[in-house]
Amino acid sequence: MTDRQPDILCIGSVLWDVIGRTASHMRVGSDVPGRIHRLPGGVAMNIAMTLVRFGLRPALLSAVGRDAEGEELAAEAAKMGMETAHLYRSDDLPTDIYMAIEGANGLIAAIADAHSLEQAGAKILRALEDGRLGTPDSPWSGLVALDGNLTTDLLTEIARSPLFARADLRVAPASPGKAERLLALMGHPTATLYVNLEEAGLLCHQPFDSSETAARALVARGAHRALVTDGGRAAALATAQDCITRTPPEVLVTRVTGAGDTFMAAHIASEAEGMAPDAALERALHAAATYVSGDTPL
Repeated sequence: MTDRQPDILCIGSVLWDVIGRTASHMRVGSDVPGRIHRLPGGVAMNIAMTLVRFGLRPALLSAVGRDAEGEELAAEAAKMGMETAHLYRSDDLPTDIYMAIEGANGLIAAIADAHSLEQAGAKILRALEDGRLGTPDSPWSGLVALDGNLTTDLLTEIARSPLFARADLRVAPASPGKAERLLALMGHPTATLYVNLEEAGLLCHQPFDSSETAARALVARGAHRALVTDGGRAAALATAQDCITRTPPEVLVTRVTGAGDTFMAAHIASEAEGMAPDAALERALHAAATYVSGDTPL
């Protein structure tokens, strides 16, 4: 493994996704034919996989067990081009797992078992303080993709920590059910929030009818930057100075799990290349549309 520093740190869930997909519409109690896939997943992993496709070298900071599932997962990540040396490998905690069912009418149900990540807590950040990736006096000053599978306590600690004082934070909730954890990062001077319309409403405690309204409200509430998506409708990127919107291309949706992570990673990579805000937003929307259409390899 090369000694050069990674291009970005991906902090959060690294686990196995077990996804069942069917072309049928589903409701509670449906029993239909389909396909079941097991593949590397988790928000941090999904973001890292897309970053690799854009030519960046991400490092994973997460908790992965020393069980057979963890050994296989770490090997898969390394084979894909990710830095895995900074993973917290636990002898006692099993590798986390996510399970979802997707039908022709979208995501039917999902369960995220990220208990090992939550129990590991700040142990996953050791490389940021022991000199491998930084120290409190000389903290990491590059890009960080952070996901809301971390506990509220740890996100609050990150928001106040000198270890992240110079980082360019890019933050996403793991799901609408965990969106309010991101309130801990409101007011952080570099944090960009990547949320969908429902998650924006949960953070602001009010519903929104457009991404632009939601993005502006998040900035008014204290977000440094806010990027709000709304499925096939226009997405918006707001700062205190401006708000831009772009509409994604129309595609046939064949999968949804991981689409938001793909969008976020494509936007980060585009900005890392120096693209203008409107061009970066448009490229990210095209990447996400390509992903949900099934044209991006699993």
